[in-house]
Amino acid sequence: MAEHSSAHAALVCVAAPHLAVSAEHGQMNGEGMEGFYYGGRRVLSRCRILLGGREPLPLLGRMAGARQARFTATARTTVGSGPDPAIVVDRLRSAEGTERITVRNTGGRPLRLPFEVQLGTDLAEIAAIAVGRAGEELPASVHGSGLAWSTANLRAAVTADPQPDTILAGLGLLRWDWELPPGAERTVMLRTDLARTVPEPSRAKKRSGAARVRARKKDARTTAGPVSFYAHKPPAPPELWRNTRADGDDSRVAALFRSALDDANALLMSDPAAPSDLHLVAGAPWRCALAPAESLRAARMLLPLGTRLTAGTLRMLARGQLTGSGEETGRLPGAVRHAGPYAPPSCTGTEATLLFPAALAEARLWGLSECDTEQLLPAAERCLNWMLKVSDKEMFVPDPAPDGPFRCETQAGAHRAALLGAELLDGCGSDRGAELRDWAEELRRRFQEEFWHEDDAGGRPVAVRARNGTARSHLSSAAVELLDTGLAGGGRFATGLLTAEQTEQLGRHLGSRALDSGWGLRSLGENDERYNPFGHRGGAVRVQESVTAVAGLAAAGHEQAAGSLLRGLLDAAAQFDFRLPEMYAAQQRSEGGVPLPHPAACRPAATSAAGSVHLLTALAGVRPDAPKGTVSVRPWKTGPLGTVRFAGLRVSGAPFSVRVGSDGEGEVEEIADSLRAVVG
Repeated sequence: MAEHSSAHAALVCVAAPHLAVSAEHGQMNGEGMEGFYYGGRRVLSRCRILLGGREPLPLLGRMAGARQARFTATARTTVGSGPDPAIVVDRLRSAEGTERITVRNTGGRPLRLPFEVQLGTDLAEIAAIAVGRAGEELPASVHGSGLAWSTANLRAAVTADPQPDTILAGLGLLRWDWELPPGAERTVMLRTDLARTVPEPSRAKKRSGAARVRARKKDARTTAGPVSFYAHKPPAPPELWRNTRADGDDSRVAALFRSALDDANALLMSDPAAPSDLHLVAGAPWRCALAPAESLRAARMLLPLGTRLTAGTLRMLARGQLTGSGEETGRLPGAVRHAGPYAPPSCTGTEATLLFPAALAEARLWGLSECDTEQLLPAAERCLNWMLKVSDKEMFVPDPAPDGPFRCETQAGAHRAALLGAELLDGCGSDRGAELRDWAEELRRRFQEEFWHEDDAGGRPVAVRARNGTARSHLSSAAVELLDTGLAGGGRFATGLLTAEQTEQLGRHLGSRALDSGWGLRSLGENDERYNPFGHRGGAVRVQESVTAVAGLAAAGHEQAAGSLLRGLLDAAAQFDFRLPEMYAAQQRSEGGVPLPHPAACRPAATSAAGSVHLLTALAGVRPDAPKGTVSVRPWKTGPLGTVRFAGLRVSGAPFSVRVGSDGEGEVEEIADSLRAVVG
């Protein structure tokens, strides 16, 4: 098996579906993941600059926001001129495929300087690049003021402004001959583009005279040359949450919140079928595409910032919902994924199907319009119908359906979907709410019988039950789903599938050394024989699950345990420059260990960016019920981060701002006139 590349140490600029992956020195040498990407395809792999035939000396490479990176380098001009550089090079690289290079003469003498840019590409797919199978660079040809590279159906091009003095296609070289007086500067702008060559339309069928005229006009439009992918890409998504901010006594609050929103905006994409519908792609660089479960989970966690993202994600998923009369009717499609060392792969479609009605119900509580709710309600009902249909005589929902095992987290998702779905249907005038509540109650009864393993330590949840009745009760962070009883419900369904005593016992397990690394929750207990600190679901810390544990424990009244996990995640975020990857390995903090990057982790990632926001907003305990015109604020009484303030949250589409003091007292500073705040 080929070794997976790591992009953790790289500077990854994102404006989905665009990427720019760079090393800190700034030169793109065609090594590893370096390059500009569009839609999972590398447009440019080599972008190397030379001054007088030499590479400049790199000084600093840093992110300038989620979409851009800036690189600074210097160069001497002549031998014997002393150690002081006379040239400064500044490169501003943007994910959208542009790079601005500025060369400045900081010395006291005029300079005559050849400036060269070496370019190349392989047009490889990111999946092949990730495992070292990118292939050779393609030969270049002159293309206007730059160069182009082609395959059978793709064409990449780089154009330069101003026009180079020399273009050598065989060497992939652009050259300018400059004269730079003292203090003068020259700037070159490079723009990359990727196009698909449209094949000639078939003319096998005979056409009428009028049809032939129409066809010739169409052919002239579609075959005159390459058609840019950019022409088919929906307009760039707007930047959301511009006026949303967080701050407090702990400076890390503002840093993490700001970075998370920046990353979330960079991961926004529009649905080509409906450009006004927005969703988050799963993450960069590996998964710049919709991932039903993760995209929807991230949208849920960002509901305190408004309902637009959740509504767009739900509409996009509803358009792909399976229909017809078969067993799969109502399920959302989704890929199968690894589920750890003790269970067969699970289906992300199952997770998304259970999340759909819960997310719609929560969005309604945050103020989703009646029109949007009614539009999405049929899809939510189909999800609920599918859930009831696939649950077997034991009341449990299999994953994957219909023959998969019964997983603890799947039953938690089904119970949440039933209760929140019942409230949704009640609010929309349906009489099916009682049916769902009865089903949820029976599921809870059977869960107590089959999914709680009693032992001398007080018991623990069963992680997975096979069809033959065998069960595994290994310690796993997936059990945190039992604490997620509705992000917007605010503890309304806090009974969940566990009793109060079982919830307290689960909290003790989550806070034990086996699962709590001090930097977040391990996905498998470190004492387990199959534990691997880098295991995707076999030991690595998954940010999404750690955040769910913090919010769930706090809602259940276990603020001390929640606060300990919260501080560990904040400390881990600082180790990653406040840009948390989706997962990481964590050596035990009490023994001097540190969080370590996972080579296959996305960074930024949708669930980590949204999770960082949810981690912080959970401190305020905002629980809206927009249909009833109320917003409850139940902040943590322990004040683990001192005073915090959130401005520009959204309830019913209007700004909502809240302050929580270090004493745990909450104060609503801004709220819509149509809403009434209940603090306490």
